Amino acid sequence: MFALIQAAGWPVWPIILASIVAVGIIGERLWALRPSIVTPRDLLPRVIQEYRKSGVSAEMLARLHQHSPLGQILAAGLRNDKSTREIMKESIEEAGRAVAHDLERYLTTLGTIASLSPLMGLFGTLVGMIEIFGSNSPTGGGGNPAQLAHGISVALYNAAFGILVAIPSMIFYRHFRAKVDSLVVEMELQALKLVETVHGERKI
Repeated sequence: MFALIQAAGWPVWPIILASIVAVGIIGERLWALRPSIVTPRDLLPRVIQEYRKSGVSAEMLARLHQHSPLGQILAAGLRNDKSTREIMKESIEEAGRAVAHDLERYLTTLGTIASLSPLMGLFGTLVGMIEIFGSNSPTGGGGNPAQLAHGISVALYNAAFGILVAIPSMIFYRHFRAKVDSLVVEMELQALKLVETVHGERKI
């Protein structure tokens, strides 16, 4: 592997750095966007059961807010359980926007890496081409085969590394965006069930 990096030359280092950042973001988002963490299935029934038993308390709201993203949304709604249905929904929507923004954390960076990696590879290709032409110039020693081979290596390896980083980054970027949208819809549906239950429009 180190031999490949040496063959690719110095332009490959920004691509390697971008790949390390991308792997870190992908791993963190795979862990953070698990449905069991974001939208625990047993949370809403437990919240409604506790609400019917003892109402809303500061301790309950604090516990919910710390529990999960869905808990933050349900806590925002329960803070306004004595208000009208519209006010309760507005508070849930406001909390939902903040939670959705938090779920999209680092995705802009991942998308940027997916877009820039091919350009960084292209930059390395241009550097390699410059070395190739330099080796064939009158001042380049009349065509140095070693320099020519090195220039070709820089050109090809950087293009390959750039594409290699861009493809999985774009795949995971689109996957995470779709997953965030799906989780947001799921939280909206559960929050709507809470509103309708609090206002007596459904049992659960």
